[in-house]
Amino acid sequence: MAFSASLSSHIPFHTNPTILSPKRTKPIKTMLPPPAAIPPLSTATTTSIPDFSTLAVISGGSIAALAALLSLADPERRRRLQAEEVGGGDKDVVREYFNNSGFQRWKKIYGETDDVNKVQRDIRLGHAKTVENVMNMLTEEGSLRGVTVCDAGCGTGSLSIPLAKEGAIVSASDISAAMVAEAKKQAEEQLSAGNEGETPVLPKFEVKDLESLDGKYDTVVCLDVLIHYPQNKADGMIGHLASLAEKRLILSFAPKTFYYDLLKRVGELFPGPSKATRAYLHAEADVERALQKAGWKINKRGLITTQFYFARLVEAVPA
Repeated sequence: MAFSASLSSHIPFHTNPTILSPKRTKPIKTMLPPPAAIPPLSTATTTSIPDFSTLAVISGGSIAALAALLSLADPERRRRLQAEEVGGGDKDVVREYFNNSGFQRWKKIYGETDDVNKVQRDIRLGHAKTVENVMNMLTEEGSLRGVTVCDAGCGTGSLSIPLAKEGAIVSASDISAAMVAEAKKQAEEQLSAGNEGETPVLPKFEVKDLESLDGKYDTVVCLDVLIHYPQNKADGMIGHLASLAEKRLILSFAPKTFYYDLLKRVGELFPGPSKATRAYLHAEADVERALQKAGWKINKRGLITTQFYFARLVEAVPA
């Protein structure tokens, strides 16, 4: 999720008064991490970190001014018109966007080209840190060789390819045919060129939305996709993804807090190419309830933030 630099530069992104380590039972008091830091993942026995400190950095006058400005905007009307243009709902808008202008934009962000602006480069860094965290979570307990992984919403293959390099058997999918084609191209280039020894198994790429996924996998991963689903639909998607996983489900989502929700609403006042789809934030408690309803519990959790990117990361296991 990206916001205007002029807004984000005035309000600190980190509200964590404590950081919890997976190997300790007591919280460790520490200084707030700098932008782009990855707070360590914590065991799920700890309590969620509140965001009350954000209230102290926004004055009452600022809130009143923003509220007045927000009352003049109608982002939902703009989104509704977009849906009508493509003849469908949110999912149709997302598919249309990521097959056209959105594909070109996010291909650059997920790629290595220098033809990106400051915001895009920062989002690239944030997403890369999310992928790095996931890879650490998946490899810390042993080799991935032969482990089956479903990469739901694979984009251009930024997670699928590292998984395949580690020996995992990857089934990758995305709602965008353009994204899937790019991911397959990148996988063929990176997994066949200059490899020594055994050649990794290429991921199986398919054009599918989350609802259409089937099969059983040791691990299911869904990164930065729930942002396209309102909570009532996200609940169903979380339950569906959990039904595909045997041992582990890893999700990342834009967290819904007072502060992040305010930034999102302000960002909607300045629509542009990057705001071509609805963006839904999700409270961690709501995601946890959806997992519990599906018979799963959160085992680890973390928060990845840069200046323009933020994502809550959770690992769930059968309860």
